Order: sequence, then structure tokens, then C-alpha cells
Amino acid sequence: EVHTKRIHLIYNEKEFTSWGLSIQVKGNLSAYHSIWHYGEEIHDLKGTARTLDMVDGATELEHGILSRFGYSLVDDSRSQVLLPEGWFEPRRKGIMDLYFFGYGHDYKEALHDFYRLCGKTPMLPRFALGNWWSRYYKYSEESYNELMDKFQEKNIPFSVAVIDMDWHVTDVDPKYGSGWTGYTWNKELFPDPKRFLDGLHKRGMRTTLNVHPADGVQGWEEMYEDMAKAMGVDYENEDPVVCDPASPKFMEAYFKYLHHPREAEGVDFWWIDWQQGSNCKVEGLDPLWIFNHFHYLDNKRDGRRPMTFSRYAGPGSHRYPIGFSGDTHITWESLDFQPYFTTTATNIGYGWWSHDIGGHMLGYKDELTARWTQYGIFSPIMRLHSSCSEFNGKEPWRFKKETEEAMEAALRQRHCMIPYLYTMNYRSYAENMPLIEPMYYEYPENAEAYEVKNQYFFGSQLMAAPVTTPRIKGLNVAKTKVWFPEGIWYDIYTGMRYDGGRMLEVYRDLSSIPVFAKAGGILAGAEADELDARSDIKTPDVLCRRVFPEAAGESELYEDDNDSCGYVDGRCVTTAMKYSADKDMFVISPADGDTSLIPDNRTYKLVFERRTEAAADKVKVSVDGKEVLAKNKYDKENRKLIVTVNASTASKISVAISKDTVALDNQIEKRCFDFLNQAEIGFVLKDEIYGLITSGKKTTVILSELKAKELDTELYGVLTEILTA
Repeated sequence: EVHTKRIHLIYNEKEFTSWGLSIQVKGNLSAYHSIWHYGEEIHDLKGTARTLDMVDGATELEHGILSRFGYSLVDDSRSQVLLPEGWFEPRRKGIMDLYFFGYGHDYKEALHDFYRLCGKTPMLPRFALGNWWSRYYKYSEESYNELMDKFQEKNIPFSVAVIDMDWHVTDVDPKYGSGWTGYTWNKELFPDPKRFLDGLHKRGMRTTLNVHPADGVQGWEEMYEDMAKAMGVDYENEDPVVCDPASPKFMEAYFKYLHHPREAEGVDFWWIDWQQGSNCKVEGLDPLWIFNHFHYLDNKRDGRRPMTFSRYAGPGSHRYPIGFSGDTHITWESLDFQPYFTTTATNIGYGWWSHDIGGHMLGYKDELTARWTQYGIFSPIMRLHSSCSEFNGKEPWRFKKETEEAMEAALRQRHCMIPYLYTMNYRSYAENMPLIEPMYYEYPENAEAYEVKNQYFFGSQLMAAPVTTPRIKGLNVAKTKVWFPEGIWYDIYTGMRYDGGRMLEVYRDLSSIPVFAKAGGILAGAEADELDARSDIKTPDVLCRRVFPEAAGESELYEDDNDSCGYVDGRCVTTAMKYSADKDMFVISPADGDTSLIPDNRTYKLVFERRTEAAADKVKVSVDGKEVLAKNKYDKENRKLIVTVNASTASKISVAISKDTVALDNQIEKRCFDFLNQAEIGFVLKDEIYGLITSGKKTTVILSELKAKELDTELYGVLTEILTA
């Protein structure tokens, strides 16, 4: 018997059986579900899945390491043994290798120890956090550049170009099989590959090319003879070079002849689109794992920060970000599953999923794409994607005007969030906390935290609940159920203030989804008017801060050189920020660390949310203790005070306002009027409702009278949200 503070293990020292091995988790988590006997089924909070290929809606998820019953199990018996020289070998047959995670409801500690066991999640390069343009489509150099020019004209930034499989020759002689696998540029489409890739680099974009390695190297490839000689294949008879990832000899030639020449032309990383199962010549060895492992190692050979783009290969895959989740159907059912799918991936430490935002195939065209894009900017990687159908492009201008505007606003906002995302990128590495965090990590004893499957924390400062259903006809808003934990919460789009400690149905038009900052939240961002991939993926000269009142808060901005591995050795800069609610003061501390990595001076655009107009006359700005003049602007429509300060990054900046300038009301009459004004319902009913709302009666009385009118359920729901938020 073994007792620890968390578990009680009993083992008969003979064999693993249900009567010979049991482990009980302490903590009064369940009267009869917190003891596990060997061989019993695990009931956990789930993890993730290898792919969403062809999925329309939900799919079965693999196990994670967390459970409301306090334990879960990882069976690692089939994985390979890594050898000191870097290769691997199968385990001895009959070996059982089980990891029991008995942490009760301390989910964060369980995740932390999972990373101790399997390795940390490495940082992504900064460019990966911007918008990715991806489409399975036969682009040419000319058509791709024309598309990027149009995006640039519309101030829609992209930092990654994903070129699907038509970059290489696909129309081959049938004697070689299909052209699904290929490594030779299609010169009809891309006559000068280096020129094309250099042009994308000048735009500030990095490039990844799609590869399907399974069919090896055929006789038509330009590098076939070199590969054949390296592998001892009869090249004169054009015998195929078989894809053999279990062979060190093949893997060495695979990189030397197939990938390094393309990288010399300007390819930055590879999309390893492996769809051929989990078997190779070695029993139990998953070829996808091999490709992920060695592509990642190879990508950092020149000292750069490595990155792969591939499919999930089981527990431990977090060491090789980023994941490609596969070809989903374009349906509301698929969108509704995706936030939950992404959130539970954290339960197996997998934090950097990249989805086909907007969906890949089949389906239909409606406001769904706007909602998927809005969710996409609050997902780990924002990669628009679609199939080769001529009608299935994700260019915003191909949709109705309202959808176009919603998509464009979201894509611009994603790049504004890069400073925040990059800090969370570092937090993922340093603190073992992925960007997406299930609600039950912070509130494990609250039943509501498990009910809101599509709600999650997006980094340390935001809580998101994406819209995954269509708008209600006539009301033109969509409904989402949100759980507000204790405290005060602000919608970062609408400015609505919510009291926490309850579940509430919230309604949103097509311009936004529910995303909230807690009182005291400090949100870092970039200047929306100056978006450009070339500057967005660098350390910015202009920084924005949104500060939400009514509670104390603090955050930290992390910065480094954006693309080397220097972060591992602590080569970075941090800037602490703190808001004191009692003093109504916001302080930016001097930058700490290797300040050669950031500008000597910066412009800080500080946005103080929910302020009355009087705030503009009560601002005092100090730099290193000396009061200075600063540019103040009051945004009356959105009730924001904007203070602009130019200062050295080595200085301490203090901005004091006054607590009596915090606007606590929700402008109920105005919000109800705006909603009713656009609603497609009878004018008489609108007048009756608005007359009641402006009557001066108590909220409880208004609600009871609205109820007595037997309003449509959703109409009553919208009004209830506004009146009771």
C-alpha cells in the first residue's frame, strides 16, 4: 500500500488485475466513483482527436488526463523508446506502461506534471499568431499576388501563406500512380519559385507548402535520381523510392533532397498532410509521429525557432506545434463542435490547434462564415481555408455586405491582438498553461463550469463564448448561453456590464460574439489603423492598452526577438502593468530585461473603458514621477477615455483619473431602443415595449409586465438580458 496526500494505492505485487491493483483518489470527490481498479473504463473530461476529416458535427474524442472523479489514465504501452543517438526502437512485447493522473480537481497541477513528464510546449514564432490564408486551389504566382494585393488594399493583413498541394506537379503519367505526393514545382503556375517566395517575404508573410509523403518519390520528380541513388534504388528502370519513415537512411535523404532545396528557395516550414493511417514497417510505430518529430528537429537546424504544421499523433504531440485538424464540413453543426473540441484538447496538453476556419467542404453559404471567422480570431491559430470549389472561397467580398464587414473586422482585430497573443504564447511555454483554458480549470467545484462546453478563457485576460447558431429570424440576433463567474464582467465589443455569479442567455447581432474582460482586466493590443504584416510580426512602436474599471488588476507584456530560441535562455523583455481601483490609477513599469530587443521610445495609447465625459478633465499623467501633458480624447459614443503618452520604455508611466468618472449604468433605454429599432416586429408592439421600459418603473415590475404580454420567448430573452445584466 502506498499513501500520498492525493492517492491510496494497493497492489498485490504479482500482476495487473482488477483485484490486484486499485488506486483511490482522496478528497471526497465522489461517494463511489473515485476509486479505479485495473482494466476499468475511464470516465474523464476527454482530450482531443487525430483529425476532423469528413466530420459533420461532433466526433469521438480520445482520453485526457483530467476527470471530475479525480483521476484519469494514459496508456503509453505502444509508443516507441527514444534512443540516446536520437532514433527509436519498439518496447519489449508484453510491457504495460501506464500513467495514473490522480490529482482530484487540481487540474492545473495535473497539466503541469503532464508537461514535466512529456516536455514543454515550445514557443511559436510571432508570425504564426497572425492571419493565415489557405485554400485548396490552383493558384498561380500571378493570381496569388493579385489576391494579396486586394487584401492589402482593403487593409486586411495576413502573415502566413499556405500553398496547398497544387504548388507541385499533380498531373502525372498514370504509370507513376497519382500526383498526390510531389516535390517538384509546377513551373506553369510558378515559373520562378524563388521570386514568388521572396515576394511573399517582402509582404511580411511566411510560407508553408503542403506535402503528402506517403507515395514516396517517383521517376518523374526532378530530384528522383538523387533520392534513388541515396536509397540504392534502380533509377535507370525508374523503380519508385518507397516512403519508409522507419528508416534513418530514408529520413536523411528525405530532408536533404526533398525539403532543404525548397527551403533554400524560401519555404519557411512544411504542412505535413499525412492521411495514410498509423502503420509502417515497425510494429506500433506511427509514421505521423516520426514525421512530426523529425520535421520539428530539422526545422531548427539553423538556429531559428522551429515549427511544423501537421496532424495530431497522440499524447506528447504538443512538443511539435502546430496541429492541422482536418477537412470539416461547412455546417453549423461542425462550428458548434469546434470550440468544445479545441477546449478539451487542453486536457491532453495540446494547445495549438489550427482549424479550417469557415469549414473546408460541402455545406452551404450563409452567415455561418462570419460566425466561424469571429470564433477563429479567438482560437489558437486563425487560418481561413476552403476546398477547390469555385464558389467556396473565403474572401470576405464574396459574401453579403454584413458578412463581409464582420469578417474584415475580425481579421483586422486578430492582428491587433498579436501583442497579447504573443505574451500568452510565452505563458504557454513558461507556465504550462495553453492559450485556451476550460472554465472548470479556474472553477472546478462549480457545476456550471462543466455545462458551458463552448465557453473558455482565452489567455489570462479574456473569456469567450462563440456564437455557433444562426440568428433568430425577425430579431436578427443569435443566442448563446454564458456562465458568468463571480465578479463584474465587461463585453469588449458592446461595452455591456454584467454582474457575475449566474447563467444568462445573451444575444448578439452579426457584428460581434460574446467576449468578456473581468473588472480590472488589462488588454494589450496594437494600433488598428496601422495594420501591416511586415510590422505586425515585429516588436511594435505603438502599443494599445484597454483598462477595465471597478477592480484591481495586473498583467505583463512579454517581448523577445520573435523568431529565435533565445527565449529558452531568458533573452527577453517584460513590462509589468497594474491598475489600482481604489486609487483609479494605471501604472506601466519600466521595461525589464534585454531592452535592446524593444524600441527605446514608444507611443502608448491607453483606453480607459466605461468612463463619463468628466474623465477627460480629471486625468493626470506622470512619467518617472514628473507630471507631463498628454493627449486626451473622449469617445462619447463608446464611453471611452483615450490617453496617448510618448515615453521611454525605461520610464515609469502613471495615469490617474477619478473613481467618480466610472460609468456604471448600461444605458438600458438606449440599448432597448437600438434593438427594437432594427427588430422586424410590429410597430405597435415596439411602442408598447419601449413605453414600458421608459416608464420609470422598477426592473422587476417591467419584467413581470413584459411576461404578462406573452411575448415571443426570444424577444423576452433579449429584453431580459439588457434589463438585468
